Amino acid sequence: MYFASDNAGPAHPAVLEALGRANEGYVSGYGADPLTAQVVETIRQVFEAPDAAVYLVGTGTAANALALSVLGQPWQTVFCAEAAHVDEDECGAPEFFTGGAKLTLVDAPRGKIRSEALAAALEKAGKRGVHGVQPGPLTLTQATESGTVYTLAELAELTAMARARGLPVHLDGARFANALEHLGCTPAEMTWKAGIHAVSFGGTKNGLLGVEAVIFFDPAHAWEFELRRKRGAHLFSKHRYLAAQMQAYLEDDLWRDLARRANASARDLADRLHQVPGVEICFPVQTNTVFARWPRAWHRHLLNAGAHYYLWDGTLDGGPEDAPLMARLVCDWSLPPEAVATFVSQFPA
Repeated sequence: MYFASDNAGPAHPAVLEALGRANEGYVSGYGADPLTAQVVETIRQVFEAPDAAVYLVGTGTAANALALSVLGQPWQTVFCAEAAHVDEDECGAPEFFTGGAKLTLVDAPRGKIRSEALAAALEKAGKRGVHGVQPGPLTLTQATESGTVYTLAELAELTAMARARGLPVHLDGARFANALEHLGCTPAEMTWKAGIHAVSFGGTKNGLLGVEAVIFFDPAHAWEFELRRKRGAHLFSKHRYLAAQMQAYLEDDLWRDLARRANASARDLADRLHQVPGVEICFPVQTNTVFARWPRAWHRHLLNAGAHYYLWDGTLDGGPEDAPLMARLVCDWSLPPEAVATFVSQFPA
C-alpha cells in the first residue's frame, strides 16, 4: 500500500539489463560514447526534432535549473505556477544556476496557470525599469503538481502570451509520459508544436534509476548548456550509464507503457475511493496522482494499518478527529493491482 511517491518505486528490469550490457569494456567518457549518440538521435526522432540539442543529466532539479539558466538572465524573473516544483522543491536551485533570477508565482488553481493571471504577472514585471527585475522565461509543469494536465490549446495560449513578449517557455516534464498518455498526442504536439522552447524530459519517476533529458529545440543553446552543465558539476564522466537507462526507456515505447500502467492504477484508485462515503476527490484524476480528503481519524487508522502516503494539508495531531485532511496518493508503474483494492478495503465501514 505504498502511495507516497513514484520516486520510491523500483527501476524497470529492462533498465537494469541495459546497464549490464553497457558495463562492458572501455568507451569514451563525458558523453562521447556511441550509446549517448544513439540516444540523442532516438530522442530527436521521438520529438520529430532532427536539429534539437539533447543532453542527459542525473536529476530533475539539474534539468530544470540548468535549462532555465540558459533561457533566462540574472536580472530577470521566471514565471511559474504556485506550488511549482522549481519553487517549492528545488532549494533555490533555479535562482542559483541562473545567477540570481527570481521566481514570480502565478495563480494556478488545480495546478494550471490561468491565462488572465499570467497576463497580469507579465504586465506587472518590468514596470519599474532599471529598478526592478525584467520579464524572463515562463516555466510550465506538465503534468502539474496537482496531477492535472494542460490541454494542447491551453499550452498554446500560454506560450503565445510569452512569445508576444519575446519570452522563452520551458516545460518541466518530470511526469511528461503520464501527461502525454492522458492527452493521447505526440511528444512534438505537446512541446515545440505548442510553442515550448525547452523541455525537461523525465524518466526517474517512471522506471529509471536516475536520468532526465534536457531538450532544446533551438540548437543555438547547445554550447552554453554544455558549459553550464560542466561548470555546475552535472556532466557525468561515465556517461554511458545515463545513456543506457534512457535507451532502455525509449526502446519499444517502454516509457509510454510504464506511464499507462501508473495512470491506470490511479484511475482505479480514484474510482474505488469515489465509492467510499465521506471521501472527496479534490482534483480531476488525469495522470498517476490522486488528491483526496477524508477525516483525520481515518488517516490515523490507514497509516497505522501500513499505508504510505503524504498528508497534503494539516497533521494527524492538533485538531478534531472528524476534520477532513487532504492526502496525495501517487501510483508508480510497479504498483501491484491488489494494492489499490487492499488500501481501499482498509477504510472504516
